[in-house]
Amino acid sequence: MDELDLLKQNWKKQEEDLPRLTYEQIYKMLWKKSSSIVKWIFVISIVELLLSTLLSIGLADKDYWAEMDQLQLKGFTIGLYVVSYMVTFYFIYRFYRNYKKISTTDDAVTLMENILRTRRTVKTYIAFVLISSGLSAIIVAFFSIRNHQLVTQVEETSKYSFEMLDWMKFILAGVLVLAVFLCALWLFYKLIYGILLRRLKLNYRELKKLEV
Repeated sequence: MDELDLLKQNWKKQEEDLPRLTYEQIYKMLWKKSSSIVKWIFVISIVELLLSTLLSIGLADKDYWAEMDQLQLKGFTIGLYVVSYMVTFYFIYRFYRNYKKISTTDDAVTLMENILRTRRTVKTYIAFVLISSGLSAIIVAFFSIRNHQLVTQVEETSKYSFEMLDWMKFILAGVLVLAVFLCALWLFYKLIYGILLRRLKLNYRELKKLEV
């Protein structure tokens, strides 16, 4: 018997000595991992809401509201806060529902569906944050420019009146700043939620192997 055959025999003996996990044991492990990941998504969303609320309260002082009033954006800002919090609370509720569904799932097929649903919910939430942030910045910039134009029309001799080239530079700089901000925000969510979503995806693949 050559050396290769001896190695094969040793491998077989080692495999026999290793504990063999049943389908139920593997499923329970994946179920616990998935449930824990979704719970963390729910917790992170709540922490994010609390931090954003504290930040909004800290920044929204009298000077801030006076500036918004001057730009004719006070009503828009209040409405934006209301809509933003309503949508955020809705997504937190969805995260909680996804967690409850996964934590009470009985079979692998339903668990896989709940994992996919959770991933879609998180991606939709990230898309909402990015799109709403971009649109809000564009609206604020538009009203700021319009307000400046109205002021300079009244004060024709103002030294702050912009020429067309100056406006183009201002708009280009604003677009670049907005792009950098949205990229940084996307990277933040990619780091925070992306790790959890990748783990959910791995769990989904493992569950799919069990069903084959």
